[in-house]
Amino acid sequence: MLVAAAVCPCPPLLVPEVAASAAPELDEARAVCEDALGVLAAARPDLLVVVGPAGQEGRGPYPEGATGSFRGFGVAVDVVLGGAHAGADVRTDTGAHAGAGAGGARGVGAQRELPTSLAVAAWLLERVHWSAAPVSGLGIGEPLATDRCVQAGKEIAGRSDRVALLVMGDGSACRTLKAPGYLDERAAGFDETVARALAAADAAALKALDAELAYDLKAAGRAPWQLLAGAADDARLSGELLYDAAPYGVGYFVAAWT
Repeated sequence: MLVAAAVCPCPPLLVPEVAASAAPELDEARAVCEDALGVLAAARPDLLVVVGPAGQEGRGPYPEGATGSFRGFGVAVDVVLGGAHAGADVRTDTGAHAGAGAGGARGVGAQRELPTSLAVAAWLLERVHWSAAPVSGLGIGEPLATDRCVQAGKEIAGRSDRVALLVMGDGSACRTLKAPGYLDERAAGFDETVARALAAADAAALKALDAELAYDLKAAGRAPWQLLAGAADDARLSGELLYDAAPYGVGYFVAAWT
């Protein structure tokens, strides 16, 4: 049963080494992500499942201890899923890092590198020294149909008596002229709908998000949010929106459901 959930954005820029001189611009977002993870720990889960968008090669399950890296973004930062619970530290060095490359063979999660969204989650968990519960990960395809997202959420919620979710995903990427997806006048309204749903822990509203519109707006969080909606059915959680901003023209949200 789902007992708590945290929603966080997943841009690599959350990692200060990646953001470099621009790192202070996301200090508030990092801080509220830490607050949301504190809410998860306080719920005393016996399992934490981390869910985030992934490309074709990154989809599927990842066990605790799976590795990721931000070396593709030009920085020597490696992560291990599970943070302190996995007995691992974020490593910043110049040596070769563990784990297969992103283009490696598919199969057992430990043999594949974490997709970027889960690598950001692993970095956040290490940042707060997560040790509250075992961790597993799931990379979810952005085109996944709503009904399949909802069913996957229900299955995750049924894994244990006290399941927590860390749901990674960004809103529209079309909020300004300089946004990755250029300006789309529909983007602000889409993000407002998401923000209201997250603030109210409104699973029905998340299920009702238009998948085609989300795709047009490059809203990578749609599928993970709809998985959350499925997991939250009958859980009677309340929500709090901790952060709602669009730096760089991309919608970023942080929320906690308990």
